[in-house]
Amino acid sequence: MPLIDEGLGNSAYLLDVGDGRALAVDAPRDLRALRAAAERRGLTIAWAADTHLHADFLSGAVQLATTDGAQILASAAGARAFDHRGLGDGDEIDLGGLTLRALATPGHTDEHLSFLLLDGTAPVGVFTGGSLIVGSAARTDLLGDDRTVELAHAQYASLRRLTALPDHTRVWPTHGAGSFCSAPPGLARTSTIGTEKAGNPLLSVPDADTFAKQLLASLGSYPAYFRWLAEINRQGPAVLGTPPRLPGLTAGQIQRMLTDGAIVVDVRPVADVGAGHIPGAVAIPLRAQFATWLGWLVDRDTPVVIVRNADQDPADILWPALNIGVEHIAGELAGGMAAWNGPVTTTRLVPPDRIDGPVLDIRQDNEYTAGHLPAATHIELGNLPTDPAAAAGTSILMCGHGERAMTAATLLERAGRQDLGVLVGGPADWAAATGNPLREGQ
Repeated sequence: MPLIDEGLGNSAYLLDVGDGRALAVDAPRDLRALRAAAERRGLTIAWAADTHLHADFLSGAVQLATTDGAQILASAAGARAFDHRGLGDGDEIDLGGLTLRALATPGHTDEHLSFLLLDGTAPVGVFTGGSLIVGSAARTDLLGDDRTVELAHAQYASLRRLTALPDHTRVWPTHGAGSFCSAPPGLARTSTIGTEKAGNPLLSVPDADTFAKQLLASLGSYPAYFRWLAEINRQGPAVLGTPPRLPGLTAGQIQRMLTDGAIVVDVRPVADVGAGHIPGAVAIPLRAQFATWLGWLVDRDTPVVIVRNADQDPADILWPALNIGVEHIAGELAGGMAAWNGPVTTTRLVPPDRIDGPVLDIRQDNEYTAGHLPAATHIELGNLPTDPAAAAGTSILMCGHGERAMTAATLLERAGRQDLGVLVGGPADWAAATGNPLREGQ
């Protein structure tokens, strides 16, 4: 069964092998959903298989080995620095009636393995990780521009190998819609070999060169935290002895921490942030995509102070942060924003029919080209911290709904901008409110 992280766009898998034991595939460091699923079924997790080091998240395999006694299964070529069973192409694991066979499928990364599940000699399904994904294949540029085309050619060969499996074979990828590892939008998280052969456009290209051109043309930017995940996964994330906590801090303590270089991350809804926030705070409203923007915009070595509302669960802040390697969350403003006794910054909210200044659209490139306000300028949110000057001359920030735009506004406020506005809604709301058409392309 897939266990979906909607924010990061990935699926972990829990396989009941039929004797009270289970296999976990690409389990994240946040094991809450996996453990709950195992407990509901009375299962003990006996194996934890990882398809590749450079997943979109930190692996939970080391935690499962320590706390559950699971055996870690992973590529021998990954040079992992902890106890595991290193596997090469064709190696098999007896799961007690079922067999798991390692298939070398490089491309997304060098050491990538897929895991073919066999019932006797008959293929049942294949855990494809970041190789074959629903409707596409995972990106090949994570190891540097100088390796991108070479790895795309390897990905082409790996997909040809996978599609030689019988058409009925289930395809269980890790990366899915919402992942920055190049998954296309869509609701389907799993597929079959036959379905992919019939509908995946990358499987109908005639040769490796065409495949590489088509795949690379689809790639957008990816979060900054991708740069550190692979090495932490190779070393093994720290084992957590107790659930993470969010200690309360006074306003005075926070002011001293800010002087020493800490940063405030305000996770409240857009309207609350706009009504008043701590000067210099970065707003990252708490939602499924929280971890993505935290890891993209906040240096992982910088101490973080959280501002939240009482109805926002600290676990939904701390676990996503740990999932991507953001460890230094020092605490929260005890009592919430009402306890702050210093100055505040306000950011006005602008209805879609009341735009009164130049607009900066901070969505991803593919979102912008699909339809934007005709006069809007554009820079992706992830590029804004390194290029705040790109926002010069604009005063209204917009995205798809308002959350990312509020993040952008607070980043620009940190850089000294004032009198910024955030559009409530997105391009479709503006078009509906004004009766004007959107513009496509650049």
